[in-house]
Order: sequence, then structure tokens, then C-alpha cells
Amino acid sequence: MTDKATGPLPASVLEALGRYDTPTICNAMEIVAPERRLIGYTTKQLVCPFPDLPPIVGYARTVAIRSVLKSSLAPEEQSKRRIEYYEYVGTGHGPRISVIQDIDGPDVGYGAFWGEVQSNVHKALGCLGVITDGSIRDIPQWAPGFQALAGSIGPSHAWVHAESFGGEVRVAGMTVKSDDLIHADQHGAIVIPLDVAAKLPEAAELCGRRETPILEIARSPDFSLEKLKAALKRSAEIH
Repeated sequence: MTDKATGPLPASVLEALGRYDTPTICNAMEIVAPERRLIGYTTKQLVCPFPDLPPIVGYARTVAIRSVLKSSLAPEEQSKRRIEYYEYVGTGHGPRISVIQDIDGPDVGYGAFWGEVQSNVHKALGCLGVITDGSIRDIPQWAPGFQALAGSIGPSHAWVHAESFGGEVRVAGMTVKSDDLIHADQHGAIVIPLDVAAKLPEAAELCGRRETPILEIARSPDFSLEKLKAALKRSAEIH
């Protein structure tokens, strides 16, 4: 039984955010929090085996893993640490998204933490998906509907283990703290500050309205440069 604790934001806000793709949320963020134009989102390409899944919105569960070196813990301590990890992942504000940094340096992605077992376990614990710069595997056996953005796809888990959890991590250029609100889809992910989250849907709609006249003329068989100039002027006047 997982903890379904209500987060700091109403579920309706998360549902509204989930109606937009991540690039649109990035556009909206430029309106409501322009100081974050260069921070808070992934800047390196990640592999997404399930591009047709809808956007996910949830609170971060942060983990640091490594696979090249064996865990220094005794077997009983490893078992205790695993249970503590699952307790962390399965409790707190929900829904949740796992954000995992691989700290193996030049060997990042050497061993896959994620596959058939972990995707199904994390889904059962209340997670919607994973964002990691590490590797994943078992794509055909992956938990249905569980989103994945990963640094690579590989065959082995090597000595993979959770080195720590609950701290600050950095994945594909995005710095994340535990309980940060994350929006992600096939394009990447972005951290949404809680104090601006409720403003983003309206800003996203504004972005759409501004794009409409430009797209209409660009897709029109009657396109001309003069009509594009007029459309750009109309777009700039929409507030």
C-alpha cells in the first residue's frame, strides 16, 4: 500500500499542467518566470522509448546510483538500504517521478538500474516514470504506461545500486531536489517552481493564441511574406 499524500498543490493544477507538452510549458515559463529562461530543464538529449505516452507531472524522488563499483555495504545492510529506498520512493507528495543521476563519471550508463522489475515496482509505489542519465533495459517488458527518459539503453545491470537518495541530483543539465515539481514528456523535463505552477496553464494558452495567426498563414496555400508580416503584427498584439 503506497502513501497517496496530497502535495502542496491541488490535483487540479497538476492535471491542468498535464494537458500541455513540455515545450509548451517551457514557453509558458518564459512568460511567468523569465529569470528561469536558461535554467531548470534538461539540456541534453535523452532516449525516450515511449514517445506516444502523455506528459507526466509529479514530485521528484531523487537518487544517485553507480554500477561500476560494488556496494561497500554488507548484504544485510544492502537489504536494509533497499527497503529504506523503497520507503522513500513510495511515500510523500504524490504522484511522484523518479529522478536518478548516474555518478559513474566516464562510465555513466555502464549498468542499468531500470528494467522490467524496477519499472513495475516503481509504478506500484506511485511513480509515473523515470528521468535518468543512466541506462535502462528490458524495453518490451517495461511496465505499461510508465514513462522513461534515459541517457542510454544497455543490456546489463552490472553492480548497479543506489548510493544515496533524497539529495540534490543533476540529470542532463537539470538540477533537481527531492519534492521538486517535474513536468516531462518525450522532449525532456523541466522543474516547475511551486509558486508559479498555477499560472502556467493560462500562460500556455496565451502562447497558443499568439502562435495561431502565424501558423494559419504559414500553413495557408495563400502564404506570402506580406501576410506573414501582418500575422506577426497581430500575434504581438495578443495579450
